Amino acid sequence: MAIKLDQEEYFYGHKGCGGCGGSLAVRLALKVLGPNTFVVLPAGCMSAVGFVYPQLCFGVNALISPFASTAAMLSGISVAAKAKGFKDVNVVGFAGDGGTADIGLQALSGAIDRDDKIIYICYDNEAYMNTGVQQSSLTPYGAKTTTTPAGDHIHGSKNIKKDMFDIVAAHRIKYAATASMGNIPDYIKKVEKASKVQGTSYIHVAAPCPTGWGIESSDTIAIAREAIECGLWYLAEYENGEYKFNQSPKAFSSVEDYLKKQSRFKHLNEEDIARIIEERDVKWEELKKKLL
Repeated sequence: MAIKLDQEEYFYGHKGCGGCGGSLAVRLALKVLGPNTFVVLPAGCMSAVGFVYPQLCFGVNALISPFASTAAMLSGISVAAKAKGFKDVNVVGFAGDGGTADIGLQALSGAIDRDDKIIYICYDNEAYMNTGVQQSSLTPYGAKTTTTPAGDHIHGSKNIKKDMFDIVAAHRIKYAATASMGNIPDYIKKVEKASKVQGTSYIHVAAPCPTGWGIESSDTIAIAREAIECGLWYLAEYENGEYKFNQSPKAFSSVEDYLKKQSRFKHLNEEDIARIIEERDVKWEELKKKLL
């Protein structure tokens, strides 16, 4: 059943780059959650573009947290709302991959352990975009960033993406999901489901950054969808101790075509691409054991 979105806008007039996947993830989530929502953002892209004096781009209560403390501040707000007797409120955090998988991981882990009633959404654009496109632990292998330049001997990032979905699920969280701007109806349904959870919920959403990825601003949705179709991103949920797929391609589209559309990957050679495909295949074999 389709979810009817609030016609009001709760994130508008921001200074984000054209085609910003992160800002779209925030806007859509707030249209699902509605006006009775408290928002926390660390010092990342969304706070940088949403809190520009004299404009505040949020139509709900929103504040900036220290980079490492998004989930901790969410916990405090959740407890305060309960103590005040507030009913039917949502407490949601939006943090990038660096603010989640690197700097904010300890606070997120603690919040899940306490099972505080919060929603944590990681908009994953695969690098520290706000400060100049530096590598994070969610930067994929081969990607060119300002700290992993592409040269003759090292072809971009030597990283393998940290699996935040598995890390969060290992906490026995009430609800966790992966999502993507390449499948907006799926993302909307997962935000709605997270809002009903009596405890901590986590959504990890793929949110392309045209500036850092080297794509046209009009291609954000298409490139995110292509990542799903070629198997470099997957849509799944963890609930009640069980995993399940939401979308499983019967046959993968071309990984090379997906990579070569982005300037951050244009330097990759056949050996690099073969390695990425091999790692994808290994990952999917692991996923099938859990999710099928």
